[in-house]
Amino acid sequence: HKGSFGHALLIAGKRGMAGASVLASKAALRTGAGLVTVYGPECNRTIVQTAVPEVIFISDENQEKISCMPDLSFYNAVAIGPGTGTHHTTANALEELLHQVRVPMVIDADALNILSAEPTLLKFIPAASILTPHPGEFDRLFGKSDSEYQRFQKAIHLSADLQVYIVLKGAYTRIFTPEGDVYFNTTGNAGMATAGSGDVLTGV
Repeated sequence: HKGSFGHALLIAGKRGMAGASVLASKAALRTGAGLVTVYGPECNRTIVQTAVPEVIFISDENQEKISCMPDLSFYNAVAIGPGTGTHHTTANALEELLHQVRVPMVIDADALNILSAEPTLLKFIPAASILTPHPGEFDRLFGKSDSEYQRFQKAIHLSADLQVYIVLKGAYTRIFTPEGDVYFNTTGNAGMATAGSGDVLTGV
C-alpha cells in the first residue's frame, strides 16, 4: 500500500513558479513515491492540486514565497529548491530546515544558490543526500575550477567529505558517490536543455 513506499516532502515554488512544484511532484509519484506532500505558498495551492490531485498540499504562512518549514516528522525524504527563489526569508527557512532535518535530502536549483551564499550550511546536510548542480552552480558552491578535470577531482573529494551524492549535470552527467565511485550517464541530449527538466530530475 502507499504507506509502504515512502512519504516524500517537496518544498518548491514561489508565486509564478507553481509549475516547478507540478513537474517535480509528478516525477516523484511516477518514479515510485507512495505519498508526496508539496509545501509552498498558498497562491500555488489551486494550481498544484488541480494539476496533480494525488499530492497533499501544505501552505506556508507567507502567501507568495517559502518563509518557514513544516513539521518534518512524517517524511522519509525531503527535496527543496525548484522554483523557490532566493529571497532572504527563503534562505532563512532553508537554514532552519538544515538544522532540523534528519532524513536524506535532494538539494537543487535555488536551494543550491542559497547554499553558495552561505557555504557554512553545507556541513549540516544529512548524509546520503543528493546535490544536483550544473557546472555553474557547482563553481558557485565550491569555488571556480580552472578545468573540467579539476572540477571532476574536486567533486570526488567533496562527495566523500560531505558524505553526499553529487549529480553534476551536463551532456554526460557524472554521479559522484561518498565511496569515491563515479558513474557516467551518456544518454543525455540537447532536447533536455529546456526549462523544467531539472525539476523533473529533482522529483525522480
